Amino acid sequence: MSAPFVTGRSLDGIAHGFFGRRGGVSAGDLASLNCGLGSGDDPALIAENRKRVADAALPGAVLTGLYQVHGNRCVVVDDSSDLAARPEADALATRTPGILLGILTADCVPVLFADREAGVVGAAHAGWKGAVAGVTDATLEAMESLGATRAHIAVAIGPCIGRASYEVDDAFVERFVTDDPANERFFAAGKPGHAMFDIAAYVAARLAAAGVTRIAIGGQDTYAEAEDYFSYRRACHRGENTYGRQLSVIGLTGG
Repeated sequence: MSAPFVTGRSLDGIAHGFFGRRGGVSAGDLASLNCGLGSGDDPALIAENRKRVADAALPGAVLTGLYQVHGNRCVVVDDSSDLAARPEADALATRTPGILLGILTADCVPVLFADREAGVVGAAHAGWKGAVAGVTDATLEAMESLGATRAHIAVAIGPCIGRASYEVDDAFVERFVTDDPANERFFAAGKPGHAMFDIAAYVAARLAAAGVTRIAIGGQDTYAEAEDYFSYRRACHRGENTYGRQLSVIGLTGG
């Protein structure tokens, strides 16, 4: 069975995909394409799900990933890297064909990058902490170290929690406004003492400020679209014991 996925129009011609929760073998609250190694799911089921993602996105590629820590470190991967290792970081970059970069999310923002001309790709996990800390900036810098040109880098922002679902308190808003008063524009009015945060728009604005000129936002809401995506916040609100993670991937073809 082929695992379904969506793509970013900014990355046409690049092997990539934002996968959801359909097309896998896991069951229960983790049904069905759970790719989260820390979810408590059966490792054999996770392995099959991850294989289905890799086969659908870039057949024959080796999938590699991270132990994500909500930081801003980007790891450069090449054919000398231990692709089975999971370094503590939140972004990857490569110029080596046949390596599929993978980012896990369950409300956080998956961000995929590509410079077609230079043959360099990247992937970042941008939760709010990593986004503020500059994980996307770190990814751009790592790609440049591999020969990419910032003006040539295209970016796709995948399924994440939407503004209508992302309620935060005033203290959260203050963190962002203190960092930059212009960040107030990413918050809409909510109930007293709260606001609704558009994290996808914030990440896109960070990228634009860093010099990226081609950015696509998918617009899917992981919290609201329960049949299609895993959501940490939704699982908490429902009192579920665990939650699945979806995988977003990008890689280079050729040899």
